[in-house]
Amino acid sequence: MSRQNSNTLVVPQARQAINQIKMEAASTLGVAYQQDGYNGNLSTRDAGSLGGYITKKLVQIAEQQIGGGQRF
Repeated sequence: MSRQNSNTLVVPQARQAINQIKMEAASTLGVAYQQDGYNGNLSTRDAGSLGGYITKKLVQIAEQQIGGGQRF
């Protein structure tokens, strides 16, 4: 059974930036993330840590863009 990625980026040019954030998160957290797309060997905890870290970074980027880091 082959699983295809159904995630579609709104801005396709953002793919490189998203991949960079993923690799930065994995490196920071010490998680063995594979760039080839298969990460079925990740534990649930590691996957959750990566997702949380990525979300945190994206929120920080958005806050900087809309208000110089100002929180609402």
